[in-house]
Amino acid sequence: MAKNRKNRDGVVFSTNSDYDYSYENDEPVETPEPGDQDLRVTLDRKQRKGKVVTLVTGFVGDEEDLADLGKTLKSKCGTGGSAKDGEILIQGDFRDKVLQLLLDMGYKAKRHGG
Repeated sequence: MAKNRKNRDGVVFSTNSDYDYSYENDEPVETPEPGDQDLRVTLDRKQRKGKVVTLVTGFVGDEEDLADLGKTLKSKCGTGGSAKDGEILIQGDFRDKVLQLLLDMGYKAKRHGG
C-alpha cells in the first residue's frame, strides 16, 4: 500500500466508494505550430557567477519538442546549454544568431534587453 501513496500527492481520503481520483496533467500538451509561438530571446547573467547565457523563453508545448529545438539551437551555435520548463539556455552571447535561426524556422521571436 505504501507504493501507491507516492503517486497521490495532495489527495485527501474519501469515504465515497465511487470517487475516482484523476491527475491534473493526464493528457499530453500539444505543441502549437512555430508561427503560433511567441518566443523572447534575452541575455542573462543572474545566478550564473557572471557567465553570460542566451535565454529563449515563452515556448509552449511538449518537453520533447522543446528539447529538440534546444538541441538544434545548441548545435547551430556550437555550444552547450539546456532545455527545460519552457526555457532554452544557450551558453554564451548568441542573441542575434539564435534570433535569426528561430525566425528562419518560422517562429515568432523578439530580442529583449540590451
